[in-house]
Amino acid sequence: MNDELPAALGRRHSYYAIGPDSPIDDRQIGKLAETALALSPSAFNSQSGRIVLLFGTGHKRLWDMILEALRARVPADKFGQTEKKIAAFAAGHGSVMFYDDWAAVEKLQRDMPSYKDAFPTYAAHAAGMLQFVVWTLFRDAGLGASLQHYGNLIEAEASRAWNIPASWRLVAQMPFGSIQSEPGAKQKLPASETLRIID
Repeated sequence: MNDELPAALGRRHSYYAIGPDSPIDDRQIGKLAETALALSPSAFNSQSGRIVLLFGTGHKRLWDMILEALRARVPADKFGQTEKKIAAFAAGHGSVMFYDDWAAVEKLQRDMPSYKDAFPTYAAHAAGMLQFVVWTLFRDAGLGASLQHYGNLIEAEASRAWNIPASWRLVAQMPFGSIQSEPGAKQKLPASETLRIID
């Protein structure tokens, strides 16, 4: 077996210490996102995943939005820690905003009503695969990233700010940038607890 893909998968981690630089230019980052969208699978080829890439002031604006939304929810005596965490994400080179286009999901529900209740779950599966593909491609290109979930706090404001179509639903955010330090190793459960092979 060719070991390039397992090696690339093994390098993907949650990088929280990221910086403003990038080993590749923004056009190449856009091509990686385009590749991920083209290669990620989706149920019935629905292709419901959408990506918005933010650089520069757009990236900073996203994390300012999130910080202000959290300010209204986090107790003042704990806000310093929250502010530090958000500042670490804002320190990156850019952010990926992952969306599901609910118009694609609803079309499948109309076209195949017997599967209607399952299509939101299928869309969630496709979204997770798209996020993983982007994450792995970015790390393979030398970018560190992590996956964050603040969409419920800022979706409406972000939609207004960047003229997002009404049918797009915000799923996750991925700040990325130059790798400032490697994360510590995480303990993995043994295969004896997670894998069953049956003849």
